[in-house]
Amino acid sequence: MDTAPDSSLPSRRRLLSLAAAAGAATALGGLPAFTASAAPERPAESPSLTGSSRNVLWWRAPADEHSMIGQGLPIGNGRLGALASNDPGRELLLITDATLWTGGLNDTLDSDGQFPYARENFGSFTLLGRLTVDIPDHDLSAVNDYRRTLDLDQGLVTTSYQRSGVTYERSVFASRPDDAIVVHFTQSGGGRYTGTVTLEGTHGETTHRPSFAGAFPNGLRYGAAMTAYGSGGKVSVDGSRITFSGCRDLTVVVSGGTNYVPDAATHYRDASLDPERLARTKVRDAAAHSATTLLHTHVADYRALFGQMDLSLGTSSAEQRGLDTWERITARARDGAPDPELEAAYLQFGRYLMISGSRGSLPLGLQGLWLDGNDPDWMGDYHTDINLQMNYWMADRAGLPQGFDALTDYCLAQLPSWTDLTHRLFNDPRNRYRNSTGKIAGWTVAISTNVHGGMGWWWHPAGNAWLCNTLWEHYEYTLSRAYLAKIYPLLKGACEFWEARLLRTTLPGSTREVLIADSDWSPEHGPLDAKGITYAQELVWALFANYRTAAQELKRDAAYADTIDSLRKRLYLPQVSPTSGWLEEWMSPDNLGETTHRHLSPLVGLFPGDRIRPDDSTPAALLDGATALLTARGMESFGWANAWRALCWARLKNADNAYQLVVNNLRPSTHGSNGTAPNLFDIYEVSEGRGIFQIDANFGTPAAVIEMLLHSRPGHLELLPALPGAWAKEGSVTGVGARGGFVVDLRWRGGRPTEVEVRSVGGRTTTVTYGDTSREITLAPGASVTLRGFDR
Repeated sequence: MDTAPDSSLPSRRRLLSLAAAAGAATALGGLPAFTASAAPERPAESPSLTGSSRNVLWWRAPADEHSMIGQGLPIGNGRLGALASNDPGRELLLITDATLWTGGLNDTLDSDGQFPYARENFGSFTLLGRLTVDIPDHDLSAVNDYRRTLDLDQGLVTTSYQRSGVTYERSVFASRPDDAIVVHFTQSGGGRYTGTVTLEGTHGETTHRPSFAGAFPNGLRYGAAMTAYGSGGKVSVDGSRITFSGCRDLTVVVSGGTNYVPDAATHYRDASLDPERLARTKVRDAAAHSATTLLHTHVADYRALFGQMDLSLGTSSAEQRGLDTWERITARARDGAPDPELEAAYLQFGRYLMISGSRGSLPLGLQGLWLDGNDPDWMGDYHTDINLQMNYWMADRAGLPQGFDALTDYCLAQLPSWTDLTHRLFNDPRNRYRNSTGKIAGWTVAISTNVHGGMGWWWHPAGNAWLCNTLWEHYEYTLSRAYLAKIYPLLKGACEFWEARLLRTTLPGSTREVLIADSDWSPEHGPLDAKGITYAQELVWALFANYRTAAQELKRDAAYADTIDSLRKRLYLPQVSPTSGWLEEWMSPDNLGETTHRHLSPLVGLFPGDRIRPDDSTPAALLDGATALLTARGMESFGWANAWRALCWARLKNADNAYQLVVNNLRPSTHGSNGTAPNLFDIYEVSEGRGIFQIDANFGTPAAVIEMLLHSRPGHLELLPALPGAWAKEGSVTGVGARGGFVVDLRWRGGRPTEVEVRSVGGRTTTVTYGDTSREITLAPGASVTLRGFDR
């Protein structure tokens, strides 16, 4: 999607005033020409800004061009992203646009009634282009004192090194206000830059100038363009390249996009839009400003979001601070010593990825906004049986409610197509998951979805409930009636689907009739045709409860809301197996799957739901059964699975287990093993010696950290429910979202809260608890209260 500038964005003047208020000087200037040119002689401007050292990640070497997914540094403006190599002699950017997808509706079922799942029909997320800046006499072997950083406070990647006594610096960032990627090169000491800039497509495009265009068989058009300007030398166009020689500083600007629009009525295309022409306009407009102005505009926009939350988990040692980021990750695993600043920075890195990858376009899929090729595993798609939902568990908790909008907008845009496919195809007689009732209504999804309204792999009946419950939880943080009205059709349509699907049955040894889900698969193991799986029963129970509350709040469909509530009261709710002592995953006392399976599907009522919780509202036997099942699943798995386990243990107030799982995810990934890559991306070991990037753990693990510090549900805030000893000495967190319509700032010392400020963003009453102490508070929207005395 590549559109005209977003009118909802603050003006540059407003953003620059914010930057100036924060102490950042600005400089106007630059050249407005699209074609490359040289700026008038003037002192080189260094646009770097200084961030807090605890939120600055750094490395002693650039990324290997052949290992970009684990070493390249990510940048993004919410739609347009890149991985940067930071090589002195050959800067490489692998550029993506969130909407650049092959494939289509994919509405011809396979012989088993399921969806095809391959690149040629379902489609795949792909790269937009490759930008290279070659500076031959700056080969890595010819430089010293190399250092590159990712400044999480500023949303900025920087590189510095020395060559022949001259210090060279460059910065890379993706600006949302200017909708462009900027690479700025400068130096101090009389140095000069000479080299070439090349922009290439990745789908066989031919370029005759510093831009390109292309189209896929599905009708999606795309394009990209670049320009460059500098001072003290010459910058010119040479065919498809830009050459520069003798420049004291150089600025490269690149943009691009597609003609995708989130509208099923137009088949998700804007036939009138020329992406290449628009990209040329965007780089021309950005190049009308100096690098310093572009940077400060970007930083002011970025800081407005990043600054909404801060976190301190304690102080790391001087020795730990002296290590680069990869050395710290390695040392943390090797020595076992807590590194609280690194652990806090990992959470802030997740927030950086959310801001960079989820604004004004599509939501984050399996690899977020970042690729190193056109063949990502699982097509880089949207998996609806945990991964898409986990990507957004962090947003509200971590003070980034704006990041959630992309998921909401995606679901709304896809709804007409999902509804059509459900009505046309779900009850196909070949589909093992079809409704035995023969009825069909509402909508559901498959395990995988794309951006064209299409689905892939197997049908996933309960996926609609999980998506709706995720959307509902965002409402609980914001209490926005406008938002609730927006998602109401999704909630109602999912309820209509389940009203048509539920089966009546009588439990053995009982005369009581209950409602159960039709044949299904508990993701992702066990029998393929089990009825009444715990996963579906829990999700539908929560869906029905949420819908009734939504209808009451909006004063809509009272009679239908009563119908749904009566169905909810008749739903079968899972039992504890008398054989294993575990919460049953299937309506059977036997375990029909893998004991240590990666998914925690039967525990969705513990997290993300809260029907099962460690208080008097949950029968002790049920809580013990859930705990026993979680214990059996183990403490070692893939990153996203560890994150889900950590969240469940945090809900059970087991700080040691929750913290250990966070630490497990911070282990260095070597030879493709599960763990953290040098650039902090989470690596998923798909086979021995082969690991891939999967982003969900980068969001799920930070969500677990926050859940350890604050648990919330409407009417209830619990302070430090699972604070580990490693963070107990002293710490603070500000800007944490809390369900019920509040934002919380919290300080602690010696493992106990010392001060908590609760601000209303719409909530009115809640109870704040710590241990056996509780205080009920009442606030008007916008008001706040500070509580102390919990440490006595």
